[in-house]
Amino acid sequence: MTKNVVIAGFGGQGVMLMGQILALAATEKNLNATWLPSYGPEQRGGTANCTTVISDEEIGSPVVDTPQIAVIMNNPSMEKFEKMVEPKGTVLLNSTLITIEPKRSDVTYLRVPANELAEQSGSQKAANMVMLGVMGWLWKDTFTIEELESAMVHKVGDKRPQLVEINKKAIELGYEFAKNIV
Repeated sequence: MTKNVVIAGFGGQGVMLMGQILALAATEKNLNATWLPSYGPEQRGGTANCTTVISDEEIGSPVVDTPQIAVIMNNPSMEKFEKMVEPKGTVLLNSTLITIEPKRSDVTYLRVPANELAEQSGSQKAANMVMLGVMGWLWKDTFTIEELESAMVHKVGDKRPQLVEINKKAIELGYEFAKNIV
């Protein structure tokens, strides 16, 4: 089993954190994982993306030319990454911010109102955790929601303990949303 995802958006949307949490959840299950970040020149507001690969076998390279799944948080990322997804792959798009119409007919699009769902969790900044919850549902054969939440707590709990409950709620909202639309 090998799974991969590219996660893309503006700096500050938490795309790097989402990829790191997926990789951490994999390693906590004794799976192999790689995480490859790519930043634009700005720290906040510039482009940012990462690729996470998980596998029960050795991973030859962290580079993924045709991801199985793309998590796309904004219009510039939609323009760049939609075309890279493998045929029959999945594009998760943040329908709150993406106004570009999808162009492909050979992939599945899941429109997730990530910012609205994040607001229900207590912070609109948790849109990345909503998308992590959706990923949890899509990869439910690999991770339980509890395993993703545990990895999130290990990643952010020491530095920002005040965000743990908000993030858990956002992950759960994304998971439930996906369960009802997939």
